[in-house]
Amino acid sequence: MTTKAWMRANVVAAASMGLALRAFFVFGLPATGSGDAPFYIDLAWNWLKNAVYGVYADGRLIPLDARVPGYPAFLATIFSVAGKSPRAVLLAQALVDLAACFLVALIAARLAPASSRRRVALAGLWLAALCPFTANYTAVVQTETLATFLTALAILLLMEALSGAGRAVTNDATVNRSAFSPWFLAGIVVGFGTLVRPETPLLLAAAAFVLVARCRKPVDWLKLARTGLLMGAGLLLPLLPWAARNWHTLHKIQFLAPRYAQLPTEVAPAGFNSWTHTWLWRLKDVYLTVWNLDEEKIQVDDLPRSAFDSPQERARITNVLDEYNLSLTLSPDEDRAFGEIARERTALHPLRTFVKIPLLRSLAMWFTPRVDLLPSSSPVWPLRTEWREDRHDLLVTLFLFFVNCLYVALALVGVWMARGRPGWAFLIVFVALRTAFFAGFADAPEPRYVLECFPAVISLAAQVFGGGRQLSPTGSG
Repeated sequence: MTTKAWMRANVVAAASMGLALRAFFVFGLPATGSGDAPFYIDLAWNWLKNAVYGVYADGRLIPLDARVPGYPAFLATIFSVAGKSPRAVLLAQALVDLAACFLVALIAARLAPASSRRRVALAGLWLAALCPFTANYTAVVQTETLATFLTALAILLLMEALSGAGRAVTNDATVNRSAFSPWFLAGIVVGFGTLVRPETPLLLAAAAFVLVARCRKPVDWLKLARTGLLMGAGLLLPLLPWAARNWHTLHKIQFLAPRYAQLPTEVAPAGFNSWTHTWLWRLKDVYLTVWNLDEEKIQVDDLPRSAFDSPQERARITNVLDEYNLSLTLSPDEDRAFGEIARERTALHPLRTFVKIPLLRSLAMWFTPRVDLLPSSSPVWPLRTEWREDRHDLLVTLFLFFVNCLYVALALVGVWMARGRPGWAFLIVFVALRTAFFAGFADAPEPRYVLECFPAVISLAAQVFGGGRQLSPTGSG
């Protein structure tokens, strides 16, 4: 078999295995009713059938800006062809995610030296196709699959800009004057990604960090400004219709979505979330607190010891929770009480709130076994008890934990091997920036928040299969 035939056979095999894995999740383990799925489906269906982007409340169809419209538009497009069919959405997502695997292969090839690009691209394709974590999310009506695809496409364009023609930011202003510059195209893709997940501009922030580090000389500042304007213009272009709709319909300026996606009659839990930010980092505590809010009782005995600094503080929290549990609706006074406790805890232990908890949240997001969508979910400790009573689920949990660790370990080795190559710093900054953003600002440290980092992680991991380290003569970026 010739080299080309061997490559084609591997591509076909990887794509087939990737499609089979996604079909396994879509047909065998669908999760169409979990999380925000019903809300997204209602938004899309009401938009399609009633031309109103909103949901029913108190018998009325109320326009909302609680979610950016990219993913509901994706759902509405599928519903217009296949009817209100979650299964059709999952099948479409399986194909979108498979396409993202090929984008990851191209990113990995762009990062690799010319002599090993085919091997690295093939490795990237296999690693992406067999990744159970991105494949798993094709079986749920959530934004992650579409957001990951758009993230991969934006990374590829930004890698091209940083290591290909767009590298001319430091030596050729003519590229940046073009409306079809890769910087402008990347901005447009990030803009569409922002309509799916509003934190997607972190990609442009990561690219900006790298560009500022490379363009330290005053002679490059004008070219740097042009590049920033092109990225910003591309980002803004897809957001303008959404902002115009919000101004016309809701009479307010809103280019993204409000942080708290509550209905007009609900209280934004700013104080409550500030309090959880002083202690919450484990996903199991999210189920008992953040996700129970305004739905179920929150019992003080379910909280870990780290939620209290003193018996007096525990008593205050108990009183507030007792009041909340009577109505199961957070009142403004209760939210203010939680906010006051959060301020006191932060003043007493600022490093805990701003350093320790975000670090623990980062570890939780990256190294949780990612079984939250699976029926096979098991705690690990006490190990002997779980092994005796729930062996199958324990093995699934441990297997996925070790697979996750393997991907991260390969990526870390790839970081070392690829150091100094164009685009290397950009991928690292993006992963670090996105992780820090969600560790510091998200209300819950959900593992899905770093799934959009996996195109970068897998591209770095693929470098391990390219042979020895080779420095690029073009330098880092």
